[in-house]
Amino acid sequence: MKQKVCLTTLEFPPDVGGVGESVCRISRMLLDLGYEVHVAVFHFNIRKKNLQCSSCETTEQDGILVHRLTAAVRSTEMYTPSVMIMDYRSEIYFQLRHLHQQFDFDLFHAFFIKETGFLTTLLAQENQIPVINSIRGSDLHKHIFDPQQYAQLCWCLEKSSWLTFVSRDLFRRAAVLVSNLSDKSSVFWNSIQPIDFENLPTPALVSNCRGIVIASVGRFRDKKGLEYLLDACAQLSAENIELTLLLVGDFVAREREYWEHQLNHSRIAERIIVTGVLGRSEVMGYLPHIDIFAIPSLHDGCPNAMLEAMLASLAIVGTSVDAIGEILTDGVDGLVVNPGSSQELALVLRRLARSPQLRQELGKAARKKVLEQLAPAVEQQNWAKVYQRVLPTPKLKEQLGSSL
Repeated sequence: MKQKVCLTTLEFPPDVGGVGESVCRISRMLLDLGYEVHVAVFHFNIRKKNLQCSSCETTEQDGILVHRLTAAVRSTEMYTPSVMIMDYRSEIYFQLRHLHQQFDFDLFHAFFIKETGFLTTLLAQENQIPVINSIRGSDLHKHIFDPQQYAQLCWCLEKSSWLTFVSRDLFRRAAVLVSNLSDKSSVFWNSIQPIDFENLPTPALVSNCRGIVIASVGRFRDKKGLEYLLDACAQLSAENIELTLLLVGDFVAREREYWEHQLNHSRIAERIIVTGVLGRSEVMGYLPHIDIFAIPSLHDGCPNAMLEAMLASLAIVGTSVDAIGEILTDGVDGLVVNPGSSQELALVLRRLARSPQLRQELGKAARKKVLEQLAPAVEQQNWAKVYQRVLPTPKLKEQLGSSL
């Protein structure tokens, strides 16, 4: 009889987001390892103003049971944000508990510990079920600074049966917050499936690009370091280097006004293209038309966008933070700069803009690394080891053998 695992997340395809893509990828890996896989998607929509009942919509996606949990909206009166969040989380917890009563899960696995981790860990502790918490980035790089979240985040770290991190930077921070985590933690990168770029349609906006195309991809917000990229590109433009700054994606809603103001008042405003929100296949269509991929993040976990750029054989400029700095070897398969430095960014962008041969060499080496070291088989083996430690099964014992 298959053991039942329940992954909890805020995103799952068709939702757009890197965490959702990772949860989908990992779910399929666990399915291949012989588990019955459920995914509970928490929908927190505290801004919704129409009355609605709570709901749990269950569908099957490629053999995975996906449960989309939505909390009720019982009043259109304004509440304080803390009361609204408390009501929503309390009801989502109730629905998750009901799912457990229905399916009797053997293990819970939460992604991004700020929202999902606490509810999932609480339910697991109350039912004496093992729980894995996967730290992806902003949960420990940003939300730890919220005094209302600090205690819950630390409690989740302490009570987890196992913890996974996508970078050593994240693990080091967790180890400062809670002692003795080494015996129940793993650090390993995301993986990515090879992509065929040859048959992707050319996006219409590509025809508007001029000169060297410097691009970044994602949901742009404070952590992405976009200010420094804007400044660095402005420095290059002032030196008569013709360029286009292509931003493939859009801004998070709460920061949109700020970023639109920054772009409109930039010295290269007329050379900036923002695509808006796109599906993954549309994003992939832009990659073959990019000369330099820039990821100047201040912190960023293990961004899928960089792995996709590596698959596309792009010359990558990244910062020495999280998995970006761990994966890229400066001067070998990318160029690495310190975060928050427009001058360093401008220096390496200038170097790449003037050297097509260097761009080609770095892109070729980046593709080789991602195919060899960040292949799905590598990540699946890592997850197999984690699940074997937390929830042993005869099949995994036989599969892993002496590697444990």
